Amino acid sequence: MFKDFKEDWATYSGNIGHRGLWAMATYRFGQWRYTIKSGLIRKPFSMLYKVLKVFSEMVTGVELPCEAVVGKRLVIEHAFDIVVSGDAVLGDDVILRNGVTIGLRHRLIRGSPVIGNRCDIGAGAKLLGPIKIGDDVAIGANAVVITDVPSNSIAVGVPAKIRPRKPETAPTTMPLNELTPQ
Repeated sequence: MFKDFKEDWATYSGNIGHRGLWAMATYRFGQWRYTIKSGLIRKPFSMLYKVLKVFSEMVTGVELPCEAVVGKRLVIEHAFDIVVSGDAVLGDDVILRNGVTIGLRHRLIRGSPVIGNRCDIGAGAKLLGPIKIGDDVAIGANAVVITDVPSNSIAVGVPAKIRPRKPETAPTTMPLNELTPQ
């Protein structure tokens, strides 16, 4: 738990006021309590987790149950209205913005998204059902994704249309003569 939290601390630059850090701390504590073998000792930590989870959800607006599988360096860029299902899987270096829902497509049918590494999920995006999102995927703001998205793709629209990502063609720095007005 402490190794993972130390990495979360670095991810959020040690900003104790960042709501994403609070949500991750609660998540890591919930995960850690499962490592306690004795049920008798684990029970008070489970009660504490339930209280912390409710408090964290009220303060951060992030519903991230400890049953979800979260990789390293999850960035909750802007908190509030983020919902992650308990059986969702998020890879390493995923970015979530406000209003994101990652969960079930139908109420009584299990199955949540499995999200790859280095995915950037825009504000208000909805990823629903037992779908697979590949590595290096960008999900546009307010997109509704209900089908698999292959690696190195972009998903935009309602329902989301999937397009391959174009390699970066723009120069990393603009020449000085282009910055001055003509």
